[in-house]
Amino acid sequence: MALDTSMSVLVVDDYKTMIRIIRNLLKQLGFEDVDEAADGTEALGKMKERKYGLVISDWNMEPMTGYELLKQVRADAGLAKTPFIMVTAESKTENVIAAKKAGVNNYIVKPFNAQTLKGKIEAVFGV
Repeated sequence: MALDTSMSVLVVDDYKTMIRIIRNLLKQLGFEDVDEAADGTEALGKMKERKYGLVISDWNMEPMTGYELLKQVRADAGLAKTPFIMVTAESKTENVIAAKKAGVNNYIVKPFNAQTLKGKIEAVFGV
C-alpha cells in the first residue's frame, strides 16, 4: 500500500522557519495539501473546522503546547482518531512516554530529513 499524499496535513509550530522546513519536506514526499497553525489553540480551531489526515505538531509552544493539543484532540470524539506525530528538539524518555500515554502515533526528534519524516508517516499508516 502506498502513502496517500493527497490527504491534508496540519503542521503546528510557533517557529515559522520550522513550519517552512516541514512543509518543504512534505512537498518532497508529494504532499500538496499542507496547512499550518502557530500554536495548539489555533490548531484545535482549524481541526474543528476541517478534517485533517495527519497532524504534525511541535511540542514546545505557547500558549498551548503540542502535548496539550494532543490531549485535547484525543479527548474530542470527533478528532480522537486523527493521526498525530509529535516533533521535539528534546529526546527525553519521559516526554516520549508521556506522549505515548497521551495517544501520540509517532515521535520525531529534530533535526530530521525527508526520509526520516517519510518513515515516521509510513509507520503511522502501516505502509
